[in-house]
This record gives sequence, structure tokens and C-alpha cells, in this order.
Amino acid sequence: MASTPTPLTLPVLPLDDEVVLPGMVVPLDLSDAEVRGAVEAAQAAALGGEKPRVLLVPRIDGSYAGTGVLGTVEQVGRLSGGDPGALIRGRGRVRIGAGTSGPGAALWVEGAGADESAPEPLPGAVTELVTEYKALATDWLKKRGAWQVVDRVQQIEDVSALADNSGYSPFLTLTQKLELLETTDPVARLKLATEQLRAHLAEQDIAESIAKDVQEGVDKQQREFLLRRQLDAVRKELRELNGDASDGADEPDDYRARVDGADLPEKVREAALKEVDKLERASDQSPEGSWIRTWLDTVLELPWNERTEDRYDIRGARAVLDAEHAGLADVKERITEYLAVRKRRADRGLGVVGGRRGGAVLALVGPPGVGKTSLGESVAHAMGRKFVRVALGGVRDEAEIRGHRRTYVGALPGRIVRAIKEAGSMNPVVLLDEIDKVGSDFRGDPAAALLEVLDPAQNHTFRDHYLEVELDLSDVVFLATANVLEAIPEPLLDRMELVRLDGYTEDEKVVIARDHLLPRQLERAGLASGEVTLADDALRKLAGEYTREAGVRNLERSLARLLRKVTAEHELGDRELPAALGADDLRALIGRPHHVPESAQDPAVRRTAVPGVATGLAVTGAGGDVLYVEASLADAETGGAGLTLTGQLGDVMKESANIALSFLRSHGAELELPVADLKDRGVHIHFPAGAVPKDGPSAGITMTTALASLLSGRLVRTDVAMTGEVSLTGRVLPIGGLKQKLLAAHRAGITTVVIPQRNEADLDDVPAEILATLDVHPVTDVRQVLELALAPAEGIGDVPDAEPPRVAAAA
Repeated sequence: MASTPTPLTLPVLPLDDEVVLPGMVVPLDLSDAEVRGAVEAAQAAALGGEKPRVLLVPRIDGSYAGTGVLGTVEQVGRLSGGDPGALIRGRGRVRIGAGTSGPGAALWVEGAGADESAPEPLPGAVTELVTEYKALATDWLKKRGAWQVVDRVQQIEDVSALADNSGYSPFLTLTQKLELLETTDPVARLKLATEQLRAHLAEQDIAESIAKDVQEGVDKQQREFLLRRQLDAVRKELRELNGDASDGADEPDDYRARVDGADLPEKVREAALKEVDKLERASDQSPEGSWIRTWLDTVLELPWNERTEDRYDIRGARAVLDAEHAGLADVKERITEYLAVRKRRADRGLGVVGGRRGGAVLALVGPPGVGKTSLGESVAHAMGRKFVRVALGGVRDEAEIRGHRRTYVGALPGRIVRAIKEAGSMNPVVLLDEIDKVGSDFRGDPAAALLEVLDPAQNHTFRDHYLEVELDLSDVVFLATANVLEAIPEPLLDRMELVRLDGYTEDEKVVIARDHLLPRQLERAGLASGEVTLADDALRKLAGEYTREAGVRNLERSLARLLRKVTAEHELGDRELPAALGADDLRALIGRPHHVPESAQDPAVRRTAVPGVATGLAVTGAGGDVLYVEASLADAETGGAGLTLTGQLGDVMKESANIALSFLRSHGAELELPVADLKDRGVHIHFPAGAVPKDGPSAGITMTTALASLLSGRLVRTDVAMTGEVSLTGRVLPIGGLKQKLLAAHRAGITTVVIPQRNEADLDDVPAEILATLDVHPVTDVRQVLELALAPAEGIGDVPDAEPPRVAAAA
């Protein structure tokens, strides 16, 4: 049971900005009037044989603390400086109470002992805390060389005395000491002292580590400076002994000789010599010297006046393009035209006109897998030029194109300059791959930096931020590739000549597979050229039913899988080589086809086997595709009136759906449709593949046809697909991407296609073999679309054409 503290009446000895803990012995200067008054009052009140007692109270910013320390005056005399002083020992904590009266001029207060006792015996956690504090204190004292104090700390067993012993620590702040004074629980006080000591040791370790690193750096610099001076002295002695100044020539003289011997443009030579002058003035310790050397090396490595000779054999160049790529007639014609013009200009001495040479900037836009990237290397091969590929996908920093300023550490020239350096000539073919996937952020817009690179009127004076000298790019053939035209900024697209690669026909895919893909995959599978052969019908089935794409990447994967199966069966002893594979062998090797044309399916399971489903055509980032539109009506009891659209549609497509519905409501009597049912019934239009975003106006006539089929109960012909924008008056307006859409219709087995009449001129871009398999009907009014697409009410039969079908007649 705890005893009641004994009341005390003591004179106050204020300690300005200082804290004394119990157990500490401190000297105090009696020259201070308050200190002297408190000691004299304590001496006057002391009984015979007792030591005078005072109350040591911290006074911070004029305010007294709520807890003080009972102190006894051990000795009164003079301090080391000769001033009068007193030696006072702290005895215990005192909770300060009210003021009272007493002898002398000092302030007297009442108080009570505030120290709490530690538990007996000590719990295990407290014992571990005591051990930890002694270890930390020992570590700190050893670093200061205070070995005698180490022994004294190790001998302290009382928890309260051990915690108060930290009051001697010079690193503790006034606030930390005051917190220790006011913590009466000895265990909590020891824990607080341990945390303070641990934090100080951690700070001390960091400070020592920093000081060590700084000292090592200073020592290294001094050693390097001394060695360089010694090296200069040795070189000087060698030059004097050999009498040959060139043997010990310094670095700036070497760079000056390289600049003088290099074939540089005049302005570039002047800039390089200025940098050599700076290098001569720079000290060996200056970081600027390293920047100048890197810049000079970059400038001297660029092929300023080196160019490869173009091949002016126009027929030979076209033969190279035809041998390496099937189809792609537009690109081949453009390269042939470019070479022909270059040849004429060279014959007439017009290689450079107005400081500009005859470069070219082409944008190859098309779906993935059509050969845009590989075409660049074929163009370089046909022209006899070097080829360099610059990947721009994911580039977000403008400095990637124009380079970094030389003031930055680790600065480098941009990708264009590095491409010229890599090519080793000033007229390479540079492929800017995936230009539509260039991003932008706080570091700038790389697409904006490409404006100067790809502008024929500016790129003969292109300035890289790193080089800061003019670089002539007017003789470079730039080929930019992209999948999505809309992702290219309009100003950048305006500087490039657009060439569309809309995909391959089935016949072209068969030729590519036979002449290019199959030989490559045979080699990768470890097979000789004659060990496995595929008939054309097998290749055609692979292209038409196992893959459905604009390019040939999946076709090549299917070939690779087929050859792996054959190789595995041969190694297992199940197949003999050589082997000839036909269309009937594919299913046993690689499974069933994945893309069966809708027209080849059972009529009962076709999508258009019920009214309200129509077939449309669309363009995606992967080329053309077939798009189905489904419409349904909700009963008056289960749903309200209105239009519901699903399938992740964009705003333009939603507006087209409203236009289609409005047209049918206003012309229902003319079209003999029961539009009165729409008044109290809800209309739902859905586009399958709901995870794929869709937008654009070209599905307008498709939605109109689906709604008309739903209302009339007449099915939409399975072999008919359509594309076109619809207006409120029923006019069919032109759309884009017609070639890709017709290729998609051909791949899907569609035989009849309805298009806007104003797109009739675009049929000239469609391959003749595709048009030969399609009945293309140009229309001007949606009524013609309904006559063509909807089957008679009694069943599917022949439907008279609204206009004579457009069928390709000439290549």
C-alpha cells in the first residue's frame, strides 16, 4: 500500500533554461541574486546538523514548471573562475503546490514528493529495458572515451536512478529533459530515456557516415590532382628527352587535328573548333570538359557528307518490291514514281534545289499484320539505301526526338540524329514505326517535335537540341507506319503523303503464305523445303476459315502450329516425310475452323434467321469487320415507350439510331409498317460484342433495315450486308473505309453489298477479284435498301435490284 507523501516547505531556486534531475550534482553561481537568496534562505531555515534544502525549479520563458527537484546544498565556496558558488545535489522530484512564507528574500512554496517506486522484483521486460539502456549508454560513452563513467553506469541497479542519469547527456534538448523530469513512473522514464538515446545514436551514425564519405571524396580529389600533376611532369620530361612534340600531344590538340581532318560542313566545322577552344581552356577537374568531349565525338561520328548512290534501275527496283511483298500496289507505285523523278532530276543536274534535296515522307496506314514495317526494309533494298527503324510506340518525351540540352547530365542527341549516325549516310530510309501511338505529358509532345522533321520545307535545316547545328534531312526517305489514322495529329498528318494499306485479299494471302510464310516456317520447324507441302486449297482454307484478319500474322501462326504438329507426329513415328497436306487434313491436325461464313451455316441457326437482325459493315483498328444489329420490341405491360441502345455505342451511333427510328415512324404508312405499335412499346437496339466500343454514322441504314424487318416480320437476307449513313428524309449518305468493308464482306462469305451511290467512285480502289465475287448495289434512298435486303413475306426468294449491280469488269 502506497504511503502519503510528506509535505515540504522549500525556498525556490529558479533555473533559467536548465533542468536538473535527481541524482545530478551541479555547481551554481551565487552571483545571481535569486540563487543567492534561495541558498541563504535555506541556510537560515536549516536545523542543526541538517544540510540546507532548496527546490530546483526550471524556469522557461519566465514560466515555472509544475515539477521541481529537491536539492541539498553540499558545499558553499568559490567556483574555478573565482566567483562565489554552491554545489547542489538533486535528491527527488517534488510536485509544486501553493506559495507560502518563510525567512529570507526567497520565494517559498509548499510541495510533496512525486517520485514513484519501481515494482519489486523487476519484471522481465523491465530487466531487458535496463540491459538495453546500459548497452546504448556504454556504446555512446565509449565513442566519447569516457571509460570511467562506463563503469559507474554499469553499477547502477535502481531503475529510477538509471533513468535520471540521462540528465547528464549533453545532446538532450531542454524539452526532452523537462519531459524526463515530469515523468514520475520510473519504468516509463527509463523507456523514454532509452528511445532518446537510441535516436541520438542513429543520428550520430548517419553523421559519421556522411563525414566519412565527404572525407573520402576530398582525399580522392586531392590524390587525383596530385597524380595528374605528376603525369603532366612525366609527359613534359618525355617530350624533352625524345624531342618529339607529337608523342606527348595533349587531348585538345588531338581533337583539333580530328576536326581539321574531318569532312564537315563549314558551319559545323566552326562550331566544333569553338568547342575545341573551350576544351583547351577548361581544367581537368571541370565537368564541362567531359561534356565537350562527348559532343565532339558525336559530331565527328556523324556522316555529314556521306551518301549512298540510289539505284536508278526502275524495273529492277519494282521487281525487288514484287519479289519481297505481294499486293500493296499503291506503295510500290509511289516508290517507283519517286525513283523515276530522282533519276530525271539527277540527269538534269537538279539534285539540290533551293538547298533541299529530293526526300520523301510517306505515311503507311493500315491494320496490323499487312506488312507496313517489313515494307520499309524492302523499300531501302529496292533503292540501294541504308535502313534504320525508329520505334515511336509509347514515346512521351519531346527530347526523345529533338535531344536533350547539353547542360543536362547524361544528355544525348535525339532518335533522329542517332538513326542518321547508325545508318552511316545522310540519305537512309528511316522507318518511324507506330507513329499513331506517340503520347504526350508534362515533358512535351513528341508529335509536335516531329513537325519539323517531317516537313520537306523545313527539315533541310533541322536543329537537334544537343547538336545545336543544322542537320540536312531533306534527302532522307521517311516512312511512318500507323494503325489508326485518327490518332495522328492533323498538323503532322498534313506533312505526310498518305498511303492506305487496307489488307490482303484471300488470293493475295494464298500467294504470301506459299511464297513467303511457308518457307520461313519450314526453316523454323527444322524441315527441308520439300518435306512438307501444302496445296493451295489448304492455304485458302487456312486463310478463310481458320483466320479472319486484314493481315497475315494469324495465318503465319496457324502455319507454324500446323508444321509443329507434323514434326511432332514424325518424331513419334506416326507420320512419314515427305508429306503433302490438303484442305481435308487440316481438321485432324489443328482442329475445326473458327470462322465459318454465315451463309454456309444451317439456315435455322443463322443470326438473320429471325426478323429484326441485319448485317452491317464496319472499320476497326484491325481492318474491316462484319457487324450485326439486333432489334426487339418490349410489350406495353413489361416496358415503357422509348429507345434503348446497348453495345457500348458512341454519341454519333446513338444519334443514327434515333434518326432511323424517326424515319420509320414518319414514313410507316408509306412503307406499310405497323408503326402505331411503337407508340406505347419500347424499342431496343443491340450491337453484339458489347465489350468493344463502337461509333460512327455508317450503321444508319443497317439499323433502319433491322427495325423495318422487326416491324414487318420479314427476314433480312443472309447474303446481304450494307453500309451507309441515313438522313431524316431517308437519303443514304456516303461513308468512309469502303475498301476495308468490302474486303471484310468477302472474308465473311457475303455475296451482296449495299453502299451509298456517292461512294461508287471508291470501288476503283477495290481489287478486281473481290468485285468479281460481290454484287455491289449503289443506292440513294433507304427504300431501295429495304427492297434489296428484306425477303418477301412468304419466304426468302429473289429480290429485284433497285439499280443494276456494280460488278468489277476491269482490273
